[in-house]
Amino acid sequence: MDSTLASPPSPPPARAEPGIDSPYPLTAEQIASYRRDGFIKLKHVLSPEVIAHYGPIITAEVFRLNTMTLPLEQRDTYHKAFLQVGNIWTENATVKEFCWSQRLGRIAAELMGVKGVRMYHDQALYKEPGGGITPWHADQYYWPLASDKSITAWIPLQAVPIELGPLAFAVGSQNFESGRDIIISDESEVRIGRSMREQNYPIVNTPFDLGEVSFHSGWTFHRADPNTSDRPRNVMTIIYIDQDMRLAEPTTKSRQHDREKFAPDVAVGAVMDGRMTPLIYSAA
Repeated sequence: MDSTLASPPSPPPARAEPGIDSPYPLTAEQIASYRRDGFIKLKHVLSPEVIAHYGPIITAEVFRLNTMTLPLEQRDTYHKAFLQVGNIWTENATVKEFCWSQRLGRIAAELMGVKGVRMYHDQALYKEPGGGITPWHADQYYWPLASDKSITAWIPLQAVPIELGPLAFAVGSQNFESGRDIIISDESEVRIGRSMREQNYPIVNTPFDLGEVSFHSGWTFHRADPNTSDRPRNVMTIIYIDQDMRLAEPTTKSRQHDREKFAPDVAVGAVMDGRMTPLIYSAA
């Protein structure tokens, strides 16, 4: 772990917190906005009490499971962007409770217009003090999915002012197919960034209030600026897929890797109902 990150506080005893399973009322306008723009930022999704309870537990697991030991200056662009730890739900019962939130799962399903959602995986993305840019990319580049019914919940565990590097989105870019074949890298930052400017896609790069959560489509192009502050940007993400999503034939090494990690017990062409892709929410 980079020396700029202090040891996390000891987490409180695990216990359920109210609010992670209660409905969050979406308006027709919010749903239409997501489907038009490819993302939406929603305020007051999580209460301060929920974040205060689950945040330290997630952070403690990130410290425990992190395998990156190189100092920032010795890393490539991707690894300067954040500490990345996934599938934490399989390691800690309280994190599993958070990831299986009915509130978050229902929002994901309603935004996509599907009956229910499975969790594809969770992923903590902690941008260290001095951490670099997160280059332009689209998440679904990595995923062997048969449709575009995927969505990422980006869940800050604190308020995220501009200096911490909040997530930024190219509005409507989920419909732009050029650049979908580029892995997140220095090249993707240059090429996709140029395309977004040439195609006049507006960029939304705004702070996140405490409890604010964004949801973006798997094909929406997004990035983040560096963390220029003296504290880490602690973010948890949960990726959801349509409950009826089928596994596509992996066509790249990245997608084959994801198939082996997240769908090892699912046949190509079958519904992704394996042990690593649990059903999180389904409408009655």
